[in-house]
Amino acid sequence: MNKKLTLVALSLLVSMGMGAQTIYDVTKMTEKDLNGTARFVGMGGAMGALGGDMSTIATNPAGIGIYRSNDVTASFGFSSTGTESTYGGNTFNSNKNRWQLNNAGFVLSNKIGNETTLRYVNFGFSYNRSKSFNKTTSMEGLLNLTPDGQVVSQTFLMASQAGGMLENGYDIKYIDDNATPNNNVFNNNNVGWLAALGWGGSLYDPLYEDVNNKDRLTGFGAFLPQPYSKFRSRETGGVDQYDFNISFNFNDRVYLGVTVGAYDLNYTKSSIYSEDYDTGEYYDLNSWTKIDGTGFDFKLGAIIRPFETSPLRIGLAIHTPTFYKLTLATNVFLESGIYGQNDKGETEFYKTTVDSYDFLDNKDMTYDYELRTPWKYNLSLGYTVGTNLALGAEYEYQDYSSIRLYYPEGDEMGYENSTIKEMLKGVSTFRIGAEYKVIPEFALRAGYNYSTAAYKDGAYKDLPLNSVMTDTDYANAKSKSNYTLGIGYRGSLVYADLAYQYSTYKSDFYAFDDEYLNKTKVTNTRSQVIFTLGMRF
Repeated sequence: MNKKLTLVALSLLVSMGMGAQTIYDVTKMTEKDLNGTARFVGMGGAMGALGGDMSTIATNPAGIGIYRSNDVTASFGFSSTGTESTYGGNTFNSNKNRWQLNNAGFVLSNKIGNETTLRYVNFGFSYNRSKSFNKTTSMEGLLNLTPDGQVVSQTFLMASQAGGMLENGYDIKYIDDNATPNNNVFNNNNVGWLAALGWGGSLYDPLYEDVNNKDRLTGFGAFLPQPYSKFRSRETGGVDQYDFNISFNFNDRVYLGVTVGAYDLNYTKSSIYSEDYDTGEYYDLNSWTKIDGTGFDFKLGAIIRPFETSPLRIGLAIHTPTFYKLTLATNVFLESGIYGQNDKGETEFYKTTVDSYDFLDNKDMTYDYELRTPWKYNLSLGYTVGTNLALGAEYEYQDYSSIRLYYPEGDEMGYENSTIKEMLKGVSTFRIGAEYKVIPEFALRAGYNYSTAAYKDGAYKDLPLNSVMTDTDYANAKSKSNYTLGIGYRGSLVYADLAYQYSTYKSDFYAFDDEYLNKTKVTNTRSQVIFTLGMRF
């Protein structure tokens, strides 16, 4: 029973980087938070047609063309991210708080003339924290049984990955000959890490057509009783966005803008999943993953006043995909305690550890790849009533099923991309916002956002048979709502704004993929306060 897995497979995977991306990774890298100046956030980000705010550099570049003076601004924020998970009658709460620089930038406005067709040429730069990955998640409980009373366990996923070797055309006799306690059944570079770890930790056994003669291996099967499971994860990092803009004002009726965006992405996730059994047996699976890299995109925008005597503005913007070059690093550690028989036929308790560092020269497995996010299309409307009221509305669309992954050489990742097309869909985002000036120096603001879900019904974390990923958890996020409020002061030179944002969405969480595993219901919330201080001159 004391299986010694040499894990040759792990050492051979250093240059392979197999199955290292899932739909849940690429959606994280594609999504953006509502962030920016306090005025922009206070109006729900619905300023694409109104323009005249630093943050429109990242939504509709033509918004910078509205400026007729220079602007320097910085925004600071405090955010509190929370998750409430419910499984089997147990409820767990996790929170993470953070201070950060949200946004900073400047606009240089250059007047060309009062009577010329081209009235202004403006230049802008903005830094923005476009995505925060900071989040903690906890859940635990006795895993449910299947309708016919069978056990549900992560170990079945390990066994299934190993069993896939047979379906993949491997020689059955070869596997049969090597599926013994003292041999490594995974002595090739096509074995997934979950399968290798499960075998090393004695968490599943080979299945034979004739058990007595160990004849004709038919697969692998888990054998442990109903487990009590625990899951904890911590995610950190974010996406820093740097935008460079040039925009034009023609006749105070047509505004055009171009923004070049540069992105710096870093994401880290550490998780531990454990199963404990009433027999005293157990295992703990510790996974760690880090993704970092850089990317770029281009944004084109226009704002048009179709009627000279009307304050109505129509905004149009298109964003190219963001082209990322990323590096993934991962490692894993498993500890198990399982009863088994020794050479004398006596029952003993065997404690086993399997550490990827032991087989990779104390290094992480690293892998380079490329990510292309979807095109983004934005339509906006803006309307002002006198000098006191401004109204904005926006619609934005991204087809998440068009996300693509590539090898460093430029070839598509066929399996991963087909999974993306199968399980992701288009996302629509609606934004509305209003600003009312009580007096010329003081304004009140409010806004609302609604985004549809990116995941199709039945989406799951599909780990290829040769995947190096061992964090099996995933969550299918549903539609998301943002509610915003804000106030602002405008002096002759200095201005200050304050905004509050509350975001909420629900998701169905699964510690691993099993058609019979009950979902954990999760409510995700984020509260954010943003303060902006700026100067126009």
